[in-house]
Amino acid sequence: MTIIIFILTLALLVLVHEFGHFLAAKRQGVKVEEFGFGLPPRLFGIKIGETLYSINLLPIGGFVKLYGEEYHEIKNKNLSKRAFINKNSWQKALIIVAGVLGNLILGWALISYLFTQGVPVPSNKVTVEKVIKNSPAEKAGFKERDVVLTFYAQAVQSSPTKLKNSEDLIALSKKYAGQQIKITILRSGKQIPVVITPRKNPPVGEGPIGVIITSFEEKKFPWYQAPFYGLIEASKITYKIAVELLKVLVQIASFQRPQVDVAGPVGIAQYAQTAIKFGKNAYLELIALLSFNLAIINILPFPALDGGRLMFVIYEAVTKKRLNKNVEKYANLIGILILLSLAVVITINDIIKIYR
Repeated sequence: MTIIIFILTLALLVLVHEFGHFLAAKRQGVKVEEFGFGLPPRLFGIKIGETLYSINLLPIGGFVKLYGEEYHEIKNKNLSKRAFINKNSWQKALIIVAGVLGNLILGWALISYLFTQGVPVPSNKVTVEKVIKNSPAEKAGFKERDVVLTFYAQAVQSSPTKLKNSEDLIALSKKYAGQQIKITILRSGKQIPVVITPRKNPPVGEGPIGVIITSFEEKKFPWYQAPFYGLIEASKITYKIAVELLKVLVQIASFQRPQVDVAGPVGIAQYAQTAIKFGKNAYLELIALLSFNLAIINILPFPALDGGRLMFVIYEAVTKKRLNKNVEKYANLIGILILLSLAVVITINDIIKIYR
């Protein structure tokens, strides 16, 4: 079931991308010969108007076939004005970029939806999420959802320290481990003083006091605010992905080992399996991240990608002449071979990680 969901997810991401090309092409008067779900061979298709809508055997994406993507495809002079190749540079650029915009919009929509479901936002409160059994915190009477207000080591501090984040409590409990301290907590609107002695050598993962704390709180945004805050968050995520991807490309170009994990389909499937276990919202967040990644990768100025095609269009607009068709053809071919080789290497690396 996880594999099926993952395949359908990849298909959705690619279809959204291709649907962007489809809509932009239609809008600019380019004839769309075929819009396909999956990759050939074709199983069946229905022609509606001038476009064939097909279902193909391999359910791992989709494609859009535009009329006149190359000069040799223009056989009907009556349709020459509707050929992609004969459109203005700005129209070609819009059609090319539309796929990337489709993925960005999908990611934005998903992030906006998640903002209506509740997202963690920073707060000035230190909240107890869990109390470890047999810990000093449990013996002192700590409970989940308690808010820790102040920390006071009476023997060495002249006044209590007001806590602003979880790092403050962690640092102070380590600093004054073994000493009796007084902590004020807020519970049901009442301030309660608690006396506790942090441990010097606590069990691994428990900390001196024995609580799991957070400085974040869940906040749900109304539907009319979610798109605005979702756009801000989507912009931050996209920027971070772009920066990290650029770092990886520079490291690879300089024959260095990338400092971040690079995952292919197999690795992404592993992440998907983990996300599904955490529930619907976690999986939707993963889809949004994948959509942003797909958008950024596709806009890279590399042959065979949308960004590469965009560079050819920009060249035409600046020089007022078309790039030699053989140069474009072989550049795209080499680009495809490099991308496929890179995909194979990354997939092998993902498989090796699984069986380590």
